Amino acid sequence: MEALLVNPSLSRLKPSPTPLSLSQSTKPTTFLLPLRLPYVPRFQFTVSAIDNQKKLPFNETAKILEEEEEEEESYGEVNKIIGSRAMDGGTGMGYLIEWKDGHTPSWVPSANIAKDVVAEYETPWWTATKKTDESALRQLLAANSEFEELNGGRDIDAVDEYGRTALLFVAGLGSEGCVRLLAGAGASLDHRDNSGGLTALHMAAGYVKPGVARALVELGADPEVEDDRGRTPLDLAREILQVTPKGNPMQFARRLGLENVIKVLEEAIYEYAEVEEILEKRGKGEKVEYLVRWKDGEDNEWVRGRLIGEDLVRDFEAGLEYAVAEGVMGMREEEDGKREYLVKWMDMEEPTWEPEENVDPVLINDFLQSQAKELTM
Repeated sequence: MEALLVNPSLSRLKPSPTPLSLSQSTKPTTFLLPLRLPYVPRFQFTVSAIDNQKKLPFNETAKILEEEEEEEESYGEVNKIIGSRAMDGGTGMGYLIEWKDGHTPSWVPSANIAKDVVAEYETPWWTATKKTDESALRQLLAANSEFEELNGGRDIDAVDEYGRTALLFVAGLGSEGCVRLLAGAGASLDHRDNSGGLTALHMAAGYVKPGVARALVELGADPEVEDDRGRTPLDLAREILQVTPKGNPMQFARRLGLENVIKVLEEAIYEYAEVEEILEKRGKGEKVEYLVRWKDGEDNEWVRGRLIGEDLVRDFEAGLEYAVAEGVMGMREEEDGKREYLVKWMDMEEPTWEPEENVDPVLINDFLQSQAKELTM
């Protein structure tokens, strides 16, 4: 069959993308993320592809197609696209083609497929993403099951020309529902785009979406992934807050939103780190910080007071030393009915009697269980 190739002059057309209508009045000049979807013209052409590449990795398939493009092979006419997947690094897309002549479906690079064929498959996906239409996205994801046996289906991490996935878009647009839907379908939470290395958390931070930032953290997004400039989402949010005017009623909501984003990200970063000891204090009120020593041996670090356990702060403020208990050796009850426990310390030779509130409940429970076993013997 004579090969039917896409007109190369038309295949190289690159219309200018159109920015989405995010609020321009609230964006600082230091952070402008052009969330864009490419306009796809409608042309009626067929496409060429080498048959039977289904089992090869996509990148290898693309290479073979490029090397043998000029050779005379069997070509078929496209019936429809039944699957998609992003190339490594989000640098492009490939599509699983169902052929009209009944040949086995095969993977073909997007550059070798007519734009109208790609648009018919991709436009519903990106339109639903652009409108944060949770219902439409759900329907498109549900349709994937039809092609599972062919290893096809839509790639949840499909990328646009900037390497951005649907998750990055809906995060920047502030749709918590769409974020959870895409994450539940297997979207990569830490994917970095190709126009700055931004993740979904960077988008939520940059576009001041504290609810989305919290959702992403809860879903397992890494808050410490850096963009191409070495900034974490927390760094980015702090940078934007610094340049957002104070005392301007028009910017009050923005500053409040940024502060909430920063709080979410700070809590995520320090949530699982255990403080061994508070060493110093600086600042006052909401800006108070403590220099802490970490139990895992990491370098001492200044941390916001609200991120440290209240008991540690209370002991530090009261001038008490923080020691590590090894176990409880005895119990006694005072006249007022309060209990005290004889505690053996790891760094002290002599045990001391301590009020119940100063002793780890786990150690108390272990002691009580051991006492109960002795009584039953």
